[in-house]
Amino acid sequence: MADVLALVEARLRSGLGEPDARAAVTFLGTDRIEVLRFTGRAAGELGERSGPVVRYATLGMSAQPMADPTAVLADPVKGPRAELVLSVRAGLVDTDKVLRPLAVLAASPQVEGLVVAPGASLDVGEPLWPGAPFTSVLVAEPGGLVEDLDLDEPMDPVRFLPLLPMTPNEAAWKRVHGAGALQERWLGSGTDLRDPLRTSVALD
Repeated sequence: MADVLALVEARLRSGLGEPDARAAVTFLGTDRIEVLRFTGRAAGELGERSGPVVRYATLGMSAQPMADPTAVLADPVKGPRAELVLSVRAGLVDTDKVLRPLAVLAASPQVEGLVVAPGASLDVGEPLWPGAPFTSVLVAEPGGLVEDLDLDEPMDPVRFLPLLPMTPNEAAWKRVHGAGALQERWLGSGTDLRDPLRTSVALD
């Protein structure tokens, strides 16, 4: 497990730079989950709106493969592995309070038997940070910020899954219309998904 997490942290550093802060959370009956913070500039990502971005990445979720909740016995080696990455614009609000909610989401495969995959919704039941208009996130496709990390067979690769904060209205709309439709709305409206103060996209 330690070797896997060392490789995961090295991949995070190669993709996001050196972390400037880290916090650890341990939940009863689960392995320790760390959240690393990376700060820097998102050069050219959104043209004139490009600016300082802070990224939070979990470390520990991939120590064990996620097990199918319907399986009688969980395979200790095979199965999908992932870590979570959240990107928000820095300096607008105190987003550092997102550390514990992120750790809660990263522990959910162990606690609730969830298999976290692109297109899924994850709800923490409270604002992601004080005053946040978001209580849930959409799990997006990996491969943009941090490349998948291949592990020795028969272990599955570690995927670094971006999280996109959703307002309650967006989360409800996504449940009806699907993740792809919501992402199309965001894209069509030019929504800055890293804006910690943004309002819900227009939904018919």
